[in-house]
Amino acid sequence: MHPWDLIWIFFILSSLQPVVQRQLLASSRRRMLRIIAKRRHASVITLIHRQETLSFLGIPLMRHIDIDDAQSVLGAIRSTPSGQTIEIILHTPGGLVLAASQIARALRDHEGRIVAVVPHYAMSGGTLIALAADEIVLDRHAALGPVDPQLGQYAARSLVEVAARPGRHDDQTLILADVGAKALRQVETVTRQLLERHFERARAADVAHLLASGVWTHDHPLMAEELEQLGLPVTVGVPLEERTLMELYPQPRGRESSVEYAPGRPAPPGLPPGREAPGRPGRAPASTGPEQHP
Repeated sequence: MHPWDLIWIFFILSSLQPVVQRQLLASSRRRMLRIIAKRRHASVITLIHRQETLSFLGIPLMRHIDIDDAQSVLGAIRSTPSGQTIEIILHTPGGLVLAASQIARALRDHEGRIVAVVPHYAMSGGTLIALAADEIVLDRHAALGPVDPQLGQYAARSLVEVAARPGRHDDQTLILADVGAKALRQVETVTRQLLERHFERARAADVAHLLASGVWTHDHPLMAEELEQLGLPVTVGVPLEERTLMELYPQPRGRESSVEYAPGRPAPPGLPPGREAPGRPGRAPASTGPEQHP
C-alpha cells in the first residue's frame, strides 16, 4: 500500500471519529431515558442546554429555549396518555417568553402528574416551566430564578423605572418602557395562572409579583431554602439516574475543564475532561430588537 493511501485512511477515520462518538453518546442517552421512564413509570422529557461550538470555527454559542424546543416538547406532551406522569428534566438558562409559556401551559393542562427535575439550574424561562409542575425535584444548591422579562439586554423593570424618572427621555427609551410595562404584566399573569395550581388566588398573585416584577436581578439564584419559604412544592435530592443522564450531556469538545478534584475517576486516555466515555447505564455506582426573554 502506498504511504499516501495510509494518510488518506487516517484523515477519513479522524473525520468519522466525532460522528461515531456523537452516535454512541446519543444511544447512551436514549438507553438512560428508557431506564428512567421505566423506573418512574412516566414519560421523560429533557430540556437541556449546553454551550455549543461551531464545528469549524470553534466559536461558543449559548443555547436557550426557542420555538423549536417548544414544538418538540409539546409533541412529547401530546403523545403522553392521559393520566400518565410526565417528568421533565431541566438544565437551561431560559429563553423566549413565548416558547417557555407554551411549554408551561401544556404541562399544566396535561391530565396527569408533572415532576420537574433540576440537577443544577433552570433559570428564567426554565423556572416558568418548573412552576407548572406538581413537584420540583432539585439538589440543595441547584437554582431556579426570577422570571421577569428582558427586552434585549435590558430588564423590563429597569426600562420602566428609568422612563419614570424626571427629565427628558428619548423616544426609544419611552417606547421600550411602554413595551416593558406590557411585558411585565403579561409574564406576571402567566406566572400567577401557573401558581394557582399550588396556592389560593391571592397568594399566587403575591408570589407571581415577587418572581415576575424585577425585584431581584435576573440572574439571582433561588435555591431550595428560598423556594420552600415561598411555599413551592420542592423536594431536595436528585436521583442517581438523572445525575447519570446529565453526565451524558458533556461540555463541547475542545473546552478545557477549569475544575479538577481528587480522589476522582481517571479519564480515559485521549479524552479531555468532560468527555469521559459513558459507562453502561444502570451499572453506575449509585436578536436584534426587543425580543422578550423571561
